[in-house]
Amino acid sequence: MKTQIPLVGLVFGVIAAAVVVAIPAQAAGGSDDSSGRGVFVQTNDPSANSIAAYHRNEDGSLTFAESYSTGGRGGREAGAGSDPLATQGSLTLVPDAGLLLAVNAGSDTISVFHVDGDRLELRQVLPSGGPFPTAFAVQDNLVYVLDAGGQGFVSGYRIAGGRLHPIEGSTRTLLLGNAPVPFFLSSPAEVGFTPGGEHLIVTTKTHNTVDVFSAGPDGRLSAAPVKNAEAPVPFAFVFDHEGRLILNFAGTSSLETFTVNSDNTITPVSAPVSDTQAALCWVTAARGYEYTSNTGSGSVSQFRINPDGTVVLVNAVAASGIPGATDSAATGRFLYVQSGLLSTVHVFSIGSGGSLTPVQVVAVPGGGSQEGIATS
Repeated sequence: MKTQIPLVGLVFGVIAAAVVVAIPAQAAGGSDDSSGRGVFVQTNDPSANSIAAYHRNEDGSLTFAESYSTGGRGGREAGAGSDPLATQGSLTLVPDAGLLLAVNAGSDTISVFHVDGDRLELRQVLPSGGPFPTAFAVQDNLVYVLDAGGQGFVSGYRIAGGRLHPIEGSTRTLLLGNAPVPFFLSSPAEVGFTPGGEHLIVTTKTHNTVDVFSAGPDGRLSAAPVKNAEAPVPFAFVFDHEGRLILNFAGTSSLETFTVNSDNTITPVSAPVSDTQAALCWVTAARGYEYTSNTGSGSVSQFRINPDGTVVLVNAVAASGIPGATDSAATGRFLYVQSGLLSTVHVFSIGSGGSLTPVQVVAVPGGGSQEGIATS
């Protein structure tokens, strides 16, 4: 944990300076008036969580459509600044099922919405299986929710008939020893399935481990995970086309690739590559590149993964001026990045060579604690 204290100070120092940054004027909407494109942002309001729905225009710009109550409350982890949930995947779209999943960290529940273009319909509010839910993993019709509070838990659900159904006996503990509302540097950061669904992975900031469970055909996990020691501060991850784990480390603002083995261990493929920024925490893959949000620097970096799994830093500052940059989402040739300090979403077009061009900065109504973004 010694590597984390300078990170906290640096992040808060940048936060103090970033609040004076001005917001550019919003761009005009595009010409596409269809209802099939949506961008959804979770306000994570501790008094009443909601989802701000935007119509995504042809040029990538956003037009606010409506806010939808989740029927639960958002939450803030102890000590959190720009990232109140300190996770990736708190708002998750399941396109094949036409569902949007949201966490209600303050009320220990999850919400299930039906998605129709940029419109939502609340279908369920369910117990998450533990305290302070923060993220989802989805594989086909299988969903696992990550609870960050207490010992930390993962609990399974099946999707059927446009609804979630709890899997009896599926809850597993991570043995984290957190408070019910965890400290943001002690909470788990992401949960996700490997591409084939054979493993469920949880990154933990508490013990600097990558926990890997085996996933069985009945939807239940192995009794306990293999805890792979990886430091400092493993955070978010995605997978490349070869099924390799692309994992970032907030403590060193670096990206590294791993092979996930059949025995639930992980093996490094590449050396870690720093983006030279502060507090790289979130990662989104788009158009052959990986874009990372650096909350301490208020910037986005651009990486590429070579066919042999080595990591290449393409552009340390592909975009800047995003105070408290946190979660992001991409669709087509557009990238959307949340600013945790300005309650805004920054819109970029992805051009030749993966370059980012600013399109718009849009406000999130009631988004003072926003975290979680998804695109349809």
